[in-house]
Amino acid sequence: MQIINISGLYNVSPQISVTDIELLSEKGFEKIICNRPDFEVPPNFQSNVIEKVAAEIGLLFEYHPLTFENMYAENIEKQMAFIEESKSPVLAYCTSGTRSAAIWALGQIGKMPKEEILKTTLESGYNLEGLL
Repeated sequence: MQIINISGLYNVSPQISVTDIELLSEKGFEKIICNRPDFEVPPNFQSNVIEKVAAEIGLLFEYHPLTFENMYAENIEKQMAFIEESKSPVLAYCTSGTRSAAIWALGQIGKMPKEEILKTTLESGYNLEGLL
């Protein structure tokens, strides 16, 4: 599992598996946000499987499936609330981490200058120049 810090407590990664959840707990993560729709993955990687193991270990889990077509204001606000209500590290995942990085970037509009948002995501390995 590749964990990429975007900013502060917010981290992203490509798809995780149930075997990654214990490591997340050991590293002090509080919450997992699944940004990958279940229709994209086989049954053993679907949100209900990940959520069950996360709950058994004591991690919070949010299923917030995103596509680039549904990254509108309501979903951006919802993702930001998941992050802001956390006091410990949060991991959001999707296929590659790009959607999870993109929704964070969209949530920073009006809070940070565009150049700073793009620099932050680029330094984390995500070039979102075409997004903002």
